[in-house]
Amino acid sequence: MKAFKAALAASLFFGGAFATASQAMAEWPERAVTVIVPWAAGGGTDATARAVAQKLEERFGQPFNVVNRTGGGGLVGHITIANSAPDGYTLGVITIETTMFEAQGLPGAAPENFTLLGRFNADAIGINVRADAPYENARDLIDAVQANPGQLKASGANQGGLSHLAWAGLLNRLEIDPQAGPWVASDGSAPAMQQLAANAIAIVSTSPAEAQSLVDAGEAKTLMLMADERSSLYPDIPTVEEALGVDWSPLPFRGVAGPAGLPEEVVTKVSDALAEITQDEEFIAMMESRGFSVAYQDAETFTQTVMRSRDDLVSAMQAVGLAQ
Repeated sequence: MKAFKAALAASLFFGGAFATASQAMAEWPERAVTVIVPWAAGGGTDATARAVAQKLEERFGQPFNVVNRTGGGGLVGHITIANSAPDGYTLGVITIETTMFEAQGLPGAAPENFTLLGRFNADAIGINVRADAPYENARDLIDAVQANPGQLKASGANQGGLSHLAWAGLLNRLEIDPQAGPWVASDGSAPAMQQLAANAIAIVSTSPAEAQSLVDAGEAKTLMLMADERSSLYPDIPTVEEALGVDWSPLPFRGVAGPAGLPEEVVTKVSDALAEITQDEEFIAMMESRGFSVAYQDAETFTQTVMRSRDDLVSAMQAVGLAQ
Protein backbone atom coordinates (compact mmCIF):
# COMPACT_ATOMS: atom_id res chain seq x y z
CA MET A 1 0.00 0.00 0.00
CA LYS A 2 2.83 2.37 0.87
CA ALA A 3 4.43 1.62 -2.47
CA PHE A 4 1.14 2.26 -4.24
CA LYS A 5 0.67 5.59 -2.45
CA ALA A 6 4.23 6.61 -3.31
CA ALA A 7 3.70 5.72 -6.94
CA LEU A 8 0.40 7.59 -6.99
CA ALA A 9 1.98 10.65 -5.40
CA ALA A 10 4.83 10.56 -7.89
CA SER A 11 2.37 10.21 -10.74
CA LEU A 12 0.32 13.17 -9.53
CA PHE A 13 3.47 15.25 -9.01
CA PHE A 14 4.95 14.61 -12.43
CA GLY A 15 1.56 14.80 -14.08
CA GLY A 16 0.94 18.12 -12.37
CA ALA A 17 4.38 19.34 -13.35
CA PHE A 18 3.78 18.31 -16.96
CA ALA A 19 0.37 20.04 -16.98
CA THR A 20 1.89 23.19 -15.50
CA ALA A 21 4.64 23.19 -18.13
CA SER A 22 2.13 22.59 -20.91
CA GLN A 23 -0.13 25.31 -19.56
CA ALA A 24 2.80 27.75 -19.43
CA MET A 25 3.67 26.95 -23.02
CA ALA A 26 0.06 27.37 -24.12
CA GLU A 27 -0.32 30.69 -22.33
CA TRP A 28 2.17 32.68 -24.41
CA PRO A 29 2.12 35.61 -24.11
CA GLU A 30 1.97 35.85 -20.32
CA ARG A 31 3.04 39.51 -20.33
CA ALA A 32 3.42 42.51 -22.61
CA VAL A 33 5.14 42.08 -25.97
CA THR A 34 7.31 44.82 -27.51
CA VAL A 35 6.88 45.39 -31.25
CA ILE A 36 9.89 47.15 -32.81
CA VAL A 37 9.26 49.33 -35.88
CA PRO A 38 12.46 50.31 -37.75
CA TRP A 39 10.86 53.42 -39.26
CA ALA A 40 9.59 56.73 -37.90
CA ALA A 41 6.25 57.28 -36.21
CA GLY A 42 3.55 58.48 -38.58
CA GLY A 43 4.85 56.66 -41.64
CA GLY A 44 3.19 53.82 -43.48
CA THR A 45 5.08 51.04 -41.71
CA ASP A 46 4.37 52.60 -38.31
CA ALA A 47 0.66 53.01 -39.06
CA THR A 48 0.21 49.46 -40.30
CA ALA A 49 2.32 48.04 -37.46
CA ARG A 50 0.12 49.76 -34.89
CA ALA A 51 -3.00 48.37 -36.55
CA VAL A 52 -1.55 44.85 -36.41
CA ALA A 53 -0.42 45.32 -32.80
CA GLN A 54 -3.90 46.42 -31.78
CA LYS A 55 -5.42 43.30 -33.33
CA LEU A 56 -2.81 41.07 -31.66
CA GLU A 57 -3.72 42.64 -28.32
CA GLU A 58 -7.37 41.80 -28.91
CA ARG A 59 -6.55 38.18 -29.73
CA PHE A 60 -3.98 37.45 -27.04
CA GLY A 61 -5.19 39.66 -24.18
CA GLN A 62 -1.79 41.23 -23.53
CA PRO A 63 -0.33 44.62 -24.55
CA PHE A 64 1.64 44.70 -27.81
CA ASN A 65 3.58 47.93 -27.40
CA VAL A 66 4.97 49.54 -30.55
CA VAL A 67 8.41 51.12 -30.16
CA ASN A 68 10.09 53.02 -33.01
CA ARG A 69 13.83 52.37 -33.40
CA THR A 70 14.95 54.51 -36.32
CA GLY A 71 18.26 55.23 -37.97
CA GLY A 72 20.56 53.91 -40.64
CA GLY A 73 17.86 53.58 -43.26
CA GLY A 74 16.04 51.00 -41.13
CA LEU A 75 19.21 49.18 -40.04
CA VAL A 76 19.01 50.17 -36.36
CA GLY A 77 15.49 48.84 -35.84
CA HIS A 78 16.08 45.67 -37.79
CA ILE A 79 19.22 44.88 -35.78
CA THR A 80 17.30 45.61 -32.57
CA ILE A 81 14.78 42.92 -33.51
CA ALA A 82 17.49 40.45 -34.52
CA ASN A 83 19.49 40.96 -31.30
CA SER A 84 16.56 40.60 -28.89
CA ALA A 85 16.03 37.52 -26.73
CA PRO A 86 14.36 34.68 -28.68
CA ASP A 87 11.52 34.28 -26.18
CA GLY A 88 8.64 35.82 -28.13
CA TYR A 89 8.45 38.98 -26.04
CA THR A 90 10.23 41.20 -28.56
CA LEU A 91 8.91 41.03 -32.09
CA GLY A 92 9.02 43.57 -34.90
CA VAL A 93 7.78 44.61 -38.30
CA ILE A 94 10.42 44.08 -40.94
CA THR A 95 10.54 45.55 -44.44
CA ILE A 96 12.26 44.66 -47.69
CA GLU A 97 15.39 46.60 -46.71
CA THR A 98 16.45 43.57 -44.68
CA THR A 99 17.17 41.81 -47.98
CA MET A 100 19.68 44.51 -48.99
CA PHE A 101 21.76 45.35 -45.90
CA GLU A 102 24.24 42.50 -46.14
CA ALA A 103 25.08 43.20 -49.79
CA GLN A 104 25.86 46.77 -48.75
CA GLY A 105 28.39 45.51 -46.19
CA LEU A 106 26.01 45.98 -43.24
CA PRO A 107 25.84 42.71 -41.28
CA GLY A 108 23.41 41.71 -38.53
CA ALA A 109 20.05 42.19 -40.23
CA ALA A 110 20.02 39.60 -43.02
CA PRO A 111 16.99 37.31 -43.36
CA GLU A 112 18.88 34.53 -41.53
CA ASN A 113 19.02 36.75 -38.43
CA PHE A 114 15.24 36.57 -38.06
CA THR A 115 12.43 34.13 -37.52
CA LEU A 116 9.86 35.23 -40.10
CA LEU A 117 6.32 34.89 -38.73
CA GLY A 118 4.13 36.13 -41.57
CA ARG A 119 3.47 38.90 -44.08
CA PHE A 120 0.47 41.19 -43.86
CA ASN A 121 1.15 43.76 -46.58
CA ALA A 122 2.88 44.00 -49.95
CA ASP A 123 2.38 46.84 -52.40
CA ALA A 124 3.87 46.69 -55.86
CA ILE A 125 5.96 49.49 -57.32
CA GLY A 126 4.49 50.98 -60.46
CA ILE A 127 6.04 52.64 -63.50
CA ASN A 128 4.49 56.06 -63.98
CA VAL A 129 4.80 58.58 -66.81
CA ARG A 130 3.13 61.86 -67.74
CA ALA A 131 -0.44 61.50 -68.92
CA ASP A 132 0.49 63.10 -72.26
CA ALA A 133 3.56 60.91 -72.79
CA PRO A 134 3.52 59.08 -76.14
CA TYR A 135 3.52 55.64 -74.50
CA GLU A 136 0.34 53.60 -74.65
CA ASN A 137 1.85 50.83 -72.58
CA ALA A 138 5.02 49.68 -70.84
CA ARG A 139 6.44 48.09 -73.99
CA ASP A 140 6.29 51.45 -75.76
CA LEU A 141 8.23 53.01 -72.88
CA ILE A 142 10.91 50.31 -72.82
CA ASP A 143 11.33 50.58 -76.59
CA ALA A 144 11.84 54.33 -76.20
CA VAL A 145 14.45 53.80 -73.47
CA GLN A 146 16.36 51.41 -75.74
CA ALA A 147 16.10 53.74 -78.72
CA ASN A 148 17.25 56.78 -76.73
CA PRO A 149 19.79 55.55 -74.15
CA GLY A 150 20.44 58.07 -71.41
CA GLN A 151 17.66 60.42 -72.49
CA LEU A 152 14.65 59.23 -70.45
CA LYS A 153 15.51 59.88 -66.82
CA ALA A 154 13.78 58.13 -63.91
CA SER A 155 13.33 58.94 -60.24
CA GLY A 156 11.32 58.05 -57.16
CA ALA A 157 13.75 57.85 -54.23
CA ASN A 158 17.40 58.04 -53.27
CA GLN A 159 20.18 56.25 -55.13
CA GLY A 160 20.12 52.61 -54.04
CA GLY A 161 16.61 52.83 -52.62
CA LEU A 162 14.02 50.23 -53.49
CA SER A 163 12.35 52.35 -56.18
CA HIS A 164 15.74 52.79 -57.86
CA LEU A 165 16.58 49.08 -57.64
CA ALA A 166 13.14 48.10 -58.92
CA TRP A 167 13.65 50.21 -62.06
CA ALA A 168 17.30 49.28 -62.58
CA GLY A 169 16.54 45.63 -61.90
CA LEU A 170 13.73 45.68 -64.45
CA LEU A 171 16.07 46.97 -67.14
CA ASN A 172 18.70 44.43 -66.11
CA ARG A 173 16.13 41.62 -66.28
CA LEU A 174 15.27 42.80 -69.80
CA GLU A 175 19.02 42.67 -70.63
CA ILE A 176 19.16 46.45 -70.99
CA ASP A 177 21.98 48.47 -69.41
CA PRO A 178 20.39 50.28 -66.43
CA GLN A 179 22.24 53.42 -67.49
CA ALA A 180 19.95 53.55 -70.53
CA GLY A 181 17.33 54.91 -68.14
CA PRO A 182 19.52 56.92 -65.74
CA TRP A 183 18.37 57.48 -62.18
CA VAL A 184 17.95 60.96 -60.70
CA ALA A 185 18.05 60.80 -56.90
CA SER A 186 15.20 62.53 -55.06
CA ASP A 187 13.98 62.88 -51.49
CA GLY A 188 11.08 60.55 -52.19
CA SER A 189 8.17 59.82 -54.45
CA ALA A 190 6.26 63.05 -53.79
CA PRO A 191 8.99 65.39 -55.12
CA ALA A 192 9.68 62.92 -57.94
CA MET A 193 6.05 63.06 -59.04
CA GLN A 194 6.25 66.85 -59.04
CA GLN A 195 9.35 66.63 -61.25
CA LEU A 196 7.37 64.38 -63.56
CA ALA A 197 4.51 66.87 -63.72
CA ALA A 198 7.02 69.62 -64.52
CA ASN A 199 8.49 67.46 -67.33
CA ALA A 200 11.91 67.47 -65.64
CA ILE A 201 12.02 63.67 -65.69
CA ALA A 202 10.21 61.08 -67.79
CA ILE A 203 9.58 58.16 -65.41
CA VAL A 204 8.74 57.70 -61.75
CA SER A 205 9.14 54.34 -60.06
CA THR A 206 6.83 54.31 -57.04
CA SER A 207 3.68 52.74 -55.64
CA PRO A 208 0.30 53.53 -57.23
CA ALA A 209 -0.83 55.04 -53.93
CA GLU A 210 1.99 57.60 -54.10
CA ALA A 211 1.13 58.42 -57.71
CA GLN A 212 -2.63 58.45 -57.24
CA SER A 213 -3.15 62.17 -56.68
CA LEU A 214 -1.50 63.13 -59.99
CA VAL A 215 -3.18 60.22 -61.78
CA ASP A 216 -6.57 61.42 -60.49
CA ALA A 217 -5.69 64.96 -61.59
CA GLY A 218 -5.04 63.72 -65.12
CA GLU A 219 -1.35 64.60 -65.03
CA ALA A 220 0.15 61.08 -64.83
CA LYS A 221 -0.62 57.48 -65.73
CA THR A 222 0.61 54.17 -64.37
CA LEU A 223 1.70 51.78 -67.11
CA MET A 224 2.27 48.63 -65.07
CA LEU A 225 2.99 47.15 -61.65
CA MET A 226 6.16 45.22 -60.90
CA ALA A 227 4.26 42.32 -59.36
CA ASP A 228 3.36 38.74 -60.16
CA GLU A 229 -0.38 39.33 -59.78
CA ARG A 230 -2.75 42.25 -60.22
CA SER A 231 -3.58 44.43 -57.26
CA SER A 232 -7.08 44.28 -55.82
CA LEU A 233 -6.83 48.04 -55.27
CA TYR A 234 -5.70 48.74 -58.86
CA PRO A 235 -7.15 45.86 -60.88
CA ASP A 236 -6.87 47.64 -64.24
CA ILE A 237 -3.07 48.02 -64.10
CA PRO A 238 -1.22 45.11 -65.78
CA THR A 239 1.61 43.22 -64.13
CA VAL A 240 5.16 43.30 -65.48
CA GLU A 241 4.75 39.78 -66.84
CA GLU A 242 1.58 40.76 -68.68
CA ALA A 243 3.18 43.94 -70.01
CA LEU A 244 6.71 42.79 -70.78
CA GLY A 245 6.77 39.00 -70.46
CA VAL A 246 9.35 38.87 -67.64
CA ASP A 247 9.17 37.81 -64.00
CA TRP A 248 10.18 40.77 -61.82
CA SER A 249 8.34 41.53 -58.59
CA PRO A 250 10.41 43.30 -55.92
CA LEU A 251 7.39 43.86 -53.68
CA PRO A 252 7.93 46.20 -50.72
CA PHE A 253 6.60 44.01 -47.92
CA ARG A 254 5.70 44.45 -44.30
CA GLY A 255 5.79 41.38 -42.11
CA VAL A 256 6.10 40.32 -38.49
CA ALA A 257 9.36 38.73 -37.35
CA GLY A 258 11.37 37.97 -34.27
CA PRO A 259 14.99 37.03 -33.66
CA ALA A 260 16.30 33.73 -34.99
CA GLY A 261 15.41 30.73 -32.85
CA LEU A 262 11.91 31.69 -31.69
CA PRO A 263 9.91 28.82 -30.16
CA GLU A 264 7.69 27.03 -32.65
CA GLU A 265 4.69 27.85 -30.48
CA VAL A 266 5.24 31.58 -31.04
CA VAL A 267 5.72 31.06 -34.78
CA THR A 268 2.47 29.12 -35.07
CA LYS A 269 0.41 31.42 -32.86
CA VAL A 270 1.50 34.67 -34.49
CA SER A 271 1.25 33.31 -38.03
CA ASP A 272 -2.25 31.97 -37.34
CA ALA A 273 -3.23 35.28 -35.72
CA LEU A 274 -2.03 37.20 -38.77
CA ALA A 275 -4.14 34.95 -40.98
CA GLU A 276 -7.18 35.95 -38.93
CA ILE A 277 -6.23 39.64 -38.77
CA THR A 278 -5.85 39.89 -42.54
CA GLN A 279 -9.42 38.62 -42.88
CA ASP A 280 -10.72 41.15 -40.34
CA GLU A 281 -13.04 43.62 -42.07
CA GLU A 282 -12.04 46.52 -39.81
CA PHE A 283 -8.35 45.91 -40.47
CA ILE A 284 -8.90 45.60 -44.23
CA ALA A 285 -10.92 48.83 -44.28
CA MET A 286 -8.19 50.70 -42.39
CA MET A 287 -5.47 49.44 -44.72
CA GLU A 288 -7.41 50.22 -47.89
CA SER A 289 -8.32 53.70 -46.63
CA ARG A 290 -4.59 54.45 -46.57
CA GLY A 291 -3.93 52.84 -49.95
CA PHE A 292 -2.27 49.70 -48.56
CA SER A 293 -3.11 46.22 -49.76
CA VAL A 294 -3.64 43.28 -47.42
CA ALA A 295 -1.47 40.37 -48.55
CA TYR A 296 -1.07 37.56 -46.04
CA GLN A 297 1.62 34.91 -46.22
CA ASP A 298 2.25 32.31 -43.53
CA ALA A 299 5.67 31.90 -41.96
CA GLU A 300 6.98 29.37 -44.46
CA THR A 301 5.74 31.18 -47.57
CA PHE A 302 6.92 34.55 -46.28
CA THR A 303 10.38 33.12 -45.70
CA GLN A 304 10.50 31.86 -49.29
CA THR A 305 9.36 35.28 -50.57
CA VAL A 306 12.04 37.10 -48.59
CA MET A 307 14.80 34.83 -49.84
CA ARG A 308 13.71 35.27 -53.45
CA SER A 309 13.49 39.05 -52.99
CA ARG A 310 17.05 39.08 -51.71
CA ASP A 311 18.33 37.19 -54.74
CA ASP A 312 16.54 39.57 -57.11
CA LEU A 313 17.56 42.78 -55.40
CA VAL A 314 21.19 41.79 -54.93
CA SER A 315 21.38 41.13 -58.68
CA ALA A 316 19.95 44.61 -59.26
CA MET A 317 22.45 46.13 -56.84
CA GLN A 318 25.29 44.39 -58.63
CA ALA A 319 24.04 45.72 -61.97
CA VAL A 320 24.34 49.32 -60.75
CA GLY A 321 27.52 48.81 -58.72
CA LEU A 322 25.94 49.08 -55.26
CA ALA A 323 26.71 45.59 -53.93
CA GLN A 324 29.98 44.86 -52.16
